[in-house]
Amino acid sequence: MKGFLLGICLLWAMLLRSNMHIALPATVLNCCEGDILLLLDSSGSVANYEFFRLLLFAAELLRPFSLGRGHVRVGLLQVGTNPNLEFNLDDHNNQESLQKALQSVSQLQGDTNTEAALRVAQRLLTKTDVNVPKILLWLTDGVQPGDVDEPMSKLKAQGVSVLAISTVHGNYQVLKRAVTPPLESHLYSVDIDDIDIITEELRDAIIKIIRAERLRVVHLTSHSAVLQWRPVLSTDSGYYELWYNPVWKTDDETRLNLPGDSSLVEVTNLQPDTTYTAALRPESNQKLFDTLYVNFTTLPDVLSPAVVSVSDSGPRQIRVSWGPLQLARVQRYTVEYGAIPSGDVHTMTLPSQQNSTVLTGLEPGTQYLVTVSALHVNGKERAMTVRACTQEASLPALADLQLSLVERREIQVAWQAHQEGLKGYWLSWETESSHSIKPSTSYVYLPPTSRSTRLTHLAPNSRVCVSPVYSSGRGDGLCCTAERRADSRHWG
Repeated sequence: MKGFLLGICLLWAMLLRSNMHIALPATVLNCCEGDILLLLDSSGSVANYEFFRLLLFAAELLRPFSLGRGHVRVGLLQVGTNPNLEFNLDDHNNQESLQKALQSVSQLQGDTNTEAALRVAQRLLTKTDVNVPKILLWLTDGVQPGDVDEPMSKLKAQGVSVLAISTVHGNYQVLKRAVTPPLESHLYSVDIDDIDIITEELRDAIIKIIRAERLRVVHLTSHSAVLQWRPVLSTDSGYYELWYNPVWKTDDETRLNLPGDSSLVEVTNLQPDTTYTAALRPESNQKLFDTLYVNFTTLPDVLSPAVVSVSDSGPRQIRVSWGPLQLARVQRYTVEYGAIPSGDVHTMTLPSQQNSTVLTGLEPGTQYLVTVSALHVNGKERAMTVRACTQEASLPALADLQLSLVERREIQVAWQAHQEGLKGYWLSWETESSHSIKPSTSYVYLPPTSRSTRLTHLAPNSRVCVSPVYSSGRGDGLCCTAERRADSRHWG
């Protein structure tokens, strides 16, 4: 057994090494776009040698293709007592990764439960892009495949092409009903030792199914569309003819001739919210190509500014942004702003290529009304208005609060502070009460120009606090305790 497994490993190594220096045909690498799901019979009816030869065949069959989204995606689903998804369609986007994955596959053994595997295959292949061609490639010995007629019919009804390879002892009638016509290129019955002779023929059949000859829209606006296709010509071999028109107005047709090496074109001056049909025909003296078609609907018309947003708000500034930028359609922008409800209105005029500005010199903690207007080249104007608030100014704390004795029962309270934004000062202290053992608290509000005041009748160990008052509320204050000395009636 060890010798047999060693022989399998050597077989892998020899075949892989023999293909390392083979130049891959450039016409194949980027020829195609589609999903290929390998349905590999991994049950006990398949000999171990036969199983690994099927894996080697699959590796060589797929080697020339470019992998990943926009190219060819490959998945591997094994058939056993229970289906096993060895790797999904998005797991490998290069040949090195795919080839290593195929080398590491182990046989499941067990029963040939093809029906269960086909239910998994249906979920995998029908949840992907419906516009991408899909292939189920069934690799089997064909022995007791089970009742596969119904699941295979469902797959084919959903646009999946079914191809099959059977080693010579397979059930030909079941396989014949399973595959998609034509049988001569989609069904192969071959001895496992001669399987390499069908590689090119099967690859050509796959390429014919998934060759990406389709015209698609890759970008769309209200007035333009970008169309893309996979090139089939060169600069010297011909040119492309493109024509397009609104579906309801066939006499309004536009035609363009494009170089043979092109694969992308932007069509402009379209009507918003309109359905168009476009056709692309490769013209060549060397070969006849099919005409490609696509329908698309332009987006509804959007006049700038369609969106106005506010960010980077500070106490004295706000950034205003708008969009979309429409350089060809807008002459200039005007930004007007003023404090609510009756502040002065300020105006800024900005070029059409600018879609944001910073409003400065604003009042902290204030709500503003901001209007962005666009003057379009056709003379029309469009405006949007938003409300924006500046942040509260950082409220400076008081500094250097001092208590000093003036008279026997009077204290001078003095402090330092920044006057900007101040509405006044709030003072609190504890006074002696003739009606209660506990001292009572007294309060006073002072104007913003105050920097000191006198307090009388303070309670022993009275807590004196001074806080700045702003339009938004009271700021952080300072407190001191006035202590009366034990051996006198003086304050300390």
